[in-house]
Amino acid sequence: MLTVTSAQLDAWLAGLLWPLTRVLAMLASAPVLGQTRIPMRVRVGLAIVLVVAISPSLPALPQVAPGSAPGMLILAYQIIVGVAMGFALRLVFTAVEMAGDLIGLQMGLGFAMFFDPGNAQHTPVVGRFLGLLATLIFLAINGHLLIISTLAQSFHLLPITTEPMHSNFFVTIARHGAIIFMAGLQLALPLVITMLVVNLSLGVLTRAAPQLNIFAVGFPVTITIGFAALILTLPYFAPVFERMLDEVFRFVMQLPPS
Repeated sequence: MLTVTSAQLDAWLAGLLWPLTRVLAMLASAPVLGQTRIPMRVRVGLAIVLVVAISPSLPALPQVAPGSAPGMLILAYQIIVGVAMGFALRLVFTAVEMAGDLIGLQMGLGFAMFFDPGNAQHTPVVGRFLGLLATLIFLAINGHLLIISTLAQSFHLLPITTEPMHSNFFVTIARHGAIIFMAGLQLALPLVITMLVVNLSLGVLTRAAPQLNIFAVGFPVTITIGFAALILTLPYFAPVFERMLDEVFRFVMQLPPS
């Protein structure tokens, strides 16, 4: 007769519950894979498949009952680690959309809004365009596979333990966010400077010819030059975006361990 002890049952449950919690937390906050337009059952099914695939290579788990206080604390740690990893990756796309928002504002398209069903909010058109372009580049370079690979390696670099989280964990995440948003600002800087020169030129022209209707001339000029500058800078967008992704993946793999 097959008998199962409570210790064996706790070990089997912990081997499924704790890794699954980290995977689900990362998939919920990661870009592309964590979008709300992807059905919940698809994400849960993908998480279960990933856990079953990587479970044989997982390090030894702590001998703690999942329902105990230490077990619940470990569960909370896995949620924090998964959300932090996904949040760090999502910051890259947020920085790109922020750059698009700045560009659209300087072009005079700040009023042109597009409803984003994924985030259930209105987004400026230029920011949405750059966000979609970043998503296509991300899929073209197999970024979704890199997410899965990083997630599998995270169990060795950030193992499931009962030790408390490192005190620099959240500080490192905050500093990383500042670096990524600085990169997004640098991404928008060429077009922002171009539009600043155009606006200064229009201001000088208005002072030289006061009878000129700046509203009738200025908007078409700024929008036309803005689109022309955007088209000229698009070939340089992919290398910069790939470098940002490379930095964020290396950052995720260097998070302070517990």
